[in-house]
Amino acid sequence: MSNAIFGSRILDEVRKQVVGKDTTLGLILCALLSGGHVLIDDIPGVGKTTMAVAFERAMGLSGKRMQFTPDVLPSDIVGFSVYDKDTGRMNFREGAVFCNLFLADEINRTSPKTQAALLECMEEHQVTIDGKTHKLPDPFFVIATQNPTGSVGTQKLPESEIDRFLISVSMGYPTLEEEREILKRKNQSAGEVMRVTDRTVILQMQQEVREIFVHDAVNDYMVRLTQATRNNPYVELGGSPRATVALMQMSMAYAYLSGRNYVLPEDAAAVFIPVMNHRIQRSRKARIDKVSVEDILTAVLKKEKRPTERRRSE
Repeated sequence: MSNAIFGSRILDEVRKQVVGKDTTLGLILCALLSGGHVLIDDIPGVGKTTMAVAFERAMGLSGKRMQFTPDVLPSDIVGFSVYDKDTGRMNFREGAVFCNLFLADEINRTSPKTQAALLECMEEHQVTIDGKTHKLPDPFFVIATQNPTGSVGTQKLPESEIDRFLISVSMGYPTLEEEREILKRKNQSAGEVMRVTDRTVILQMQQEVREIFVHDAVNDYMVRLTQATRNNPYVELGGSPRATVALMQMSMAYAYLSGRNYVLPEDAAAVFIPVMNHRIQRSRKARIDKVSVEDILTAVLKKEKRPTERRRSE
């Protein structure tokens, strides 16, 4: 827990560029400290890219950004082999994904083949080219942004890739006061984001998150939440076992940033919707009745009884 204080410092720096959205920023930091990837699903112009770059700078990580368009190739992302006529060997040229924080901007504007190039990167933190495996830097995160499905030029991400994002969040429109503050900062130049950690500290924080205690009763609660998404008349495709693991990882990070070394049921409830909302596919009945994914998940939270609070002595 010795490095937990850096969490608030990172968020303070990110807020120099991002007005409001404190809950969203906290969830994204939880995902990064869990070693997971983040999908930001929202309309253009609400600050998705600005936020991602701010996290990169505040955390002191190497980052690369790629604008996904229909002509982007898988080799642009993961790299490729080039023949060297002087040595007679094939040399590997690293792609854009070789960094600590990879920003995949508008990921759903590129082809499914190019989207699939990220699958091995996100799951195993490596790429395989011509039968040879190349490890990615540690830590490695993907922050992907996408425009709402149905926007001009977008292609829906496959379920196999959607499931690899630890959480999905939305920036949303700012409030009246927040938008005024955006204009004020634009005219006055917002403060520069300062680096408050480095990759070594981030790796230490990730290790501390993995050491957070989770009681069996809380684990059971998380399993019941996921199971409830599979046994619902409004759900065609519920949360996978990977979703349950993601819920546990996010709950541990949420407890860590809250200054605790144990997880409460309230932690799981707080991260349940961002962990599940991109994994749930509504049934035809839900679409006819105009029941949203958030409505379904909120109902699950209300229905499933939370276990009696149990704490591990600190």
